[in-house]
Amino acid sequence: MGKLDGLKVVRTDGELDLGRVDERLRGHGARVVVLGEGAGEDGLVAEVADADLLLMCYARVTARVIASAVKLRAIVKYGVGIDAIDLVAARERGVPVANVPAYAEETVAEGAFALMMGLFKRFKAVHGEMQGRGWAWPEARWLGEDLSGKTLGLVGLGRIGRSMARMAGAFRMRVLAHDPFVSDASVPAGVERCGDLHAMLARSDAVSVHCVLDAGTRHLIGERELGCMKRSAYLVNVSRGEIVDETALVKALREGRIAGAALDVYGREPLAHSGHPLSALFGMPNVLLWPHLTFYTAEAMARLEEETLERCLEALGGRPLTVLSHDPRLRAQTRGVRFVD
Repeated sequence: MGKLDGLKVVRTDGELDLGRVDERLRGHGARVVVLGEGAGEDGLVAEVADADLLLMCYARVTARVIASAVKLRAIVKYGVGIDAIDLVAARERGVPVANVPAYAEETVAEGAFALMMGLFKRFKAVHGEMQGRGWAWPEARWLGEDLSGKTLGLVGLGRIGRSMARMAGAFRMRVLAHDPFVSDASVPAGVERCGDLHAMLARSDAVSVHCVLDAGTRHLIGERELGCMKRSAYLVNVSRGEIVDETALVKALREGRIAGAALDVYGREPLAHSGHPLSALFGMPNVLLWPHLTFYTAEAMARLEEETLERCLEALGGRPLTVLSHDPRLRAQTRGVRFVD
């Protein structure tokens, strides 16, 4: 008999393989129910009614879901962003919430940097020509740009933003950063802090988004902000789709008001070639689209599974849930958690 016999774990987003966590929990005697994308809110409500633990990544955990989970000991987000969880409802019910904040900070920064480099080097257009014609001669339409000497503007200077800044410095880029929650003393050497977002955007040759999504950052990059950018500048977003006003972005790209964009996140996922608000982006040679996978490397997934399993065993073992994130929404919890700096 395992030490978790009789306990039920519900994991959403079964499309994302978390086999090691599932197997270890089952090995301890827990009953693990894995739900796919098609379960919807009704399916989640039905399954969490007698669940002891909810593991989620992208699925929305609404107040209705939380209210239906009368036995729930904790919600563990196996990932970073917590905007899909109704944290107010969780606090009111005394259900502790934790995420896994640091497993992919370097990984996602590498992905963002690769996407940015792809824009400067015209990867999509040149690759398309090679695939279609087998060769591309040095014509003006394939002309790339050096990163050295360019200015990168970071929207957010947390863990991932700092990694991005370090990589850009290695390529001899100038680095600017806008983050009202970072003190002057904690800004890394070689990074110029900008208090005015719009002034920073106007100076940048590339803008990379690395802030969390909350009420204050939703559509932080909108029509006005895109209008501040140089026509020759690129936008990279690997954080959350809703931080950018996507309607305004499509318009700016169509009108040539910015040079291009690389996206790994979208307000509505998954993306689709038709019937999606961003479907038009597939046909743009100056837009790189990635399927929310900048986090997805063997090393990052190993770290994610290990820390997720630690949080699961804490919750199911009746111990306080460790909160490693400094997000004030998680730090506002007062029951069933312990904070680690």
